[in-house]
Amino acid sequence: MSIVGLIVEYNPLHNGHLYHFNRAKQETGAKAAIAVMSGNFLQRGEPAVVSKWARTEMALAMGADLVIELPVAYAVQPAEWFAYGAAALLNATGLVTHLVFGSEEGGTDKLQTLAGALAEESGPMRQAVAEELATGASYPAAYAAAAERTLAGGAAEGARELLRQPNNSLGLHYMIALRRLGSAIQPLTIRREAAGYHDAQPGEGSIASATAIRRLILAGGLPEASPYMPDYAAGILAREIAAGRGPVTWESLRGPLFYQLLTSPAETLSHIHEMTEGLEYRIKKVLPSLNQPTVAHLLEALKTKRYTHTKLQRLLVHVLLQHRKTAFTREALAEGPGYLRVLGFSEQGRELLKQMKKTASLPILTRPSTLSHPQLELDLAASAVYAGAFNDYATDQIFRDYRQPPIRL
Repeated sequence: MSIVGLIVEYNPLHNGHLYHFNRAKQETGAKAAIAVMSGNFLQRGEPAVVSKWARTEMALAMGADLVIELPVAYAVQPAEWFAYGAAALLNATGLVTHLVFGSEEGGTDKLQTLAGALAEESGPMRQAVAEELATGASYPAAYAAAAERTLAGGAAEGARELLRQPNNSLGLHYMIALRRLGSAIQPLTIRREAAGYHDAQPGEGSIASATAIRRLILAGGLPEASPYMPDYAAGILAREIAAGRGPVTWESLRGPLFYQLLTSPAETLSHIHEMTEGLEYRIKKVLPSLNQPTVAHLLEALKTKRYTHTKLQRLLVHVLLQHRKTAFTREALAEGPGYLRVLGFSEQGRELLKQMKKTASLPILTRPSTLSHPQLELDLAASAVYAGAFNDYATDQIFRDYRQPPIRL
């Protein structure tokens, strides 16, 4: 039986996600779908607009059969490690036959050629990336340029242009991850339709990017965004907003973030993951000069050609959550996730879990009390910090991860 794997954030789930989900099942003939979903903090260094539990409900209502959490150790990372952690979880189920992702390219041939050439990252490739970064390029741009410089023949042709597109770049890293894992999962891509990843405004029709939808929610409220979302997703979002559990933004967490930045000496900040090249001193210098003590103003003051908005946001998440460099070395991340944390399942998902007891290569976790693991400790801490953004800062929300069983459709 074909089982499709999806790597998602659903921040929030919208009509474009529904289109992708349906196409993924159609293209693969899959009878079931397993989603690996980021928790409460996301790849671009942002808190999710609503909690992972609410977004799990959305995914199950759409038709996903099993939702597995991507640990925060991989969820808030550049494409290489985000992709590796998520692909490793799908592979560890022992059930997934296809990984389907969206891309601007709409085909896998060129990406497969690149993945084959880059799966074993060479010394020259790493050196080329370092040289491109030294020019002030962002990491995605540096990686794309280094790939074109380093590769030979047909593999190099058009690599830079192909990887300028964010979904192409992420898809490449999914393919590289599958190769490094020795996985039998087959990658398949579906062209992104109607809305681009970074589109800040909705276009015509019923599909808008998650970025545009979040802007609509913050500017005009849910009624402005709901035409671009399935009714069930809009309903769950409305419930969370009414309960004071959303929409969560960076400004919802600026208090604890600024506490860490203001009270931590530069030497202490230097040990935070992704704090590089003396950036801790730049932060300390910028803080007193802010017109307003907001995360938006801080990011604007820190941003340079070298330090992109996304890199800086990820860094601030690591500061907020006190992620130390020693826990995020290449060697540590290369070991992969340590468990399969189940956030929710359907009736068919229950059957998948029964099969996974025989096929999974990692422990299946439904309650945190059954496992002790450093990555899990980071997840539990991240959820507790995230709850500080809610209007009702209650104990049951701070410790929800300890008590919440998987959501059942």
